[in-house]
Amino acid sequence: MADAAIPLAQADQTTPEVEELNKYTRATLERHKREGLDLAIKARWITMAVVGVLIAFLRQDWDVLYYEGILALIALNGWFQRRAGRVGQSRVELALLFVDLLIMTVGMIAPNPLSSDSLPLAMQMRFENFLYFFIILAAGTMAYSWRTVMAIGTWTAGMWAIGIGLAWWFATPVPGLTEAAEQAFGDYPRLAEIMDPNSFQLDLRFQEIVVFLLVALTLGFSARRFDQLLLSNAGLERERANLSRYFSPNVVEELSNNDEPLKQVRQQNIGVLFIDIVGFTSFAAGRDPYEVIEVLRGFHARMEAEVFRHNGTLDKYLGDGLMATFGTPLAGDRDATNALECARSMIEVIDRWNTDRRRAGEPEICAGIGIHYGSAVLGDIGANQLEFAVIGTAVNVSSRLEALTRTHQCRLVMSDELRSRVQEEGEAAPELLEGFKQMPYQEIRGIEGRRTIWTLG
Repeated sequence: MADAAIPLAQADQTTPEVEELNKYTRATLERHKREGLDLAIKARWITMAVVGVLIAFLRQDWDVLYYEGILALIALNGWFQRRAGRVGQSRVELALLFVDLLIMTVGMIAPNPLSSDSLPLAMQMRFENFLYFFIILAAGTMAYSWRTVMAIGTWTAGMWAIGIGLAWWFATPVPGLTEAAEQAFGDYPRLAEIMDPNSFQLDLRFQEIVVFLLVALTLGFSARRFDQLLLSNAGLERERANLSRYFSPNVVEELSNNDEPLKQVRQQNIGVLFIDIVGFTSFAAGRDPYEVIEVLRGFHARMEAEVFRHNGTLDKYLGDGLMATFGTPLAGDRDATNALECARSMIEVIDRWNTDRRRAGEPEICAGIGIHYGSAVLGDIGANQLEFAVIGTAVNVSSRLEALTRTHQCRLVMSDELRSRVQEEGEAAPELLEGFKQMPYQEIRGIEGRRTIWTLG
């Protein structure tokens, strides 16, 4: 059953962290609560069927049809609740929940109209029918709403107390039964009261109400704690999903096991890769916008996959290109090697993609790639909406190297610093560096001094 009394946005205002969860986390919670509501209603139908078989077995008489009818009404009311129920404020669902408890209270306290037995009304209390309220209470916990559990507890206690009071006030004792009990157990007053068919045993009825309230209170607090855990888990899942959009799976796992590593502003050497579609402006001119978007999606998806496959971090999309870093947020032993392997893999992927495009009669896609290894500053920027940023000369150099692919009519431009680092990192250097052409004393726009670069056509 959903939280019918209080809007969802007002629920659980105990901690600032819970309040800061955004609409995506709340949407996850709402989905879980909706599933809980469906589960609670299905559980009700199953339990009503089991109870129906049970009472038919225990009370093999035609008057049992009265109680079977009550169970059918409760099951039908559950169907209405499933139709009207939603997470948040729902007065209709609130009313249907009240009807549930009212049907059960009247059915348990009022005389059975199909019964021919002239038992005292107080004998209705001897059948321990109040226990069935615990089924409704237990089903209420499946909706993850502590307010619903508390509503069931307080309303049941109130209705039961009023029902017992009215029955005691209006009941007509059967003459002679009380006197017979007193005569038989005169020396034991308490036993005489227990054995008196006209006695409502109000002390036991009060005990039932108190115990039920205590159970409802305990389950309510448990449901509330579970609700907070559900919010927290939804937030963690969203954070992990956001991380997976930027970092490779192994880095996401590492970040999930550490406390706020991104907030530590630091300077370290990293590999930086820029890739951009060559001539994209002219390519997009005159083409259908949907076709252009589909090409960009295909390009980004393929390049992103290569970044993650080589343990890189997707820093940002840049229109028809992207920027990736290697060694962020955590430095590794082969960051430069990963950057170079990723760049060469991107070229191979684009070649295969172009083969398919040629077969389909579509124009080829050409891209330029620039990679560099050097110092950068890493850390969160922003006040409320944080972003993990990588800034510094390494980023600027890599971007300028990518632009040089047009000047030198090549597909990949690598800095001498990255090449030297690749050689230091491992045995894969000769194979990875094969085919590069050295271009010494090159001027790079915006960067002081001349540099040696390496090109791959």
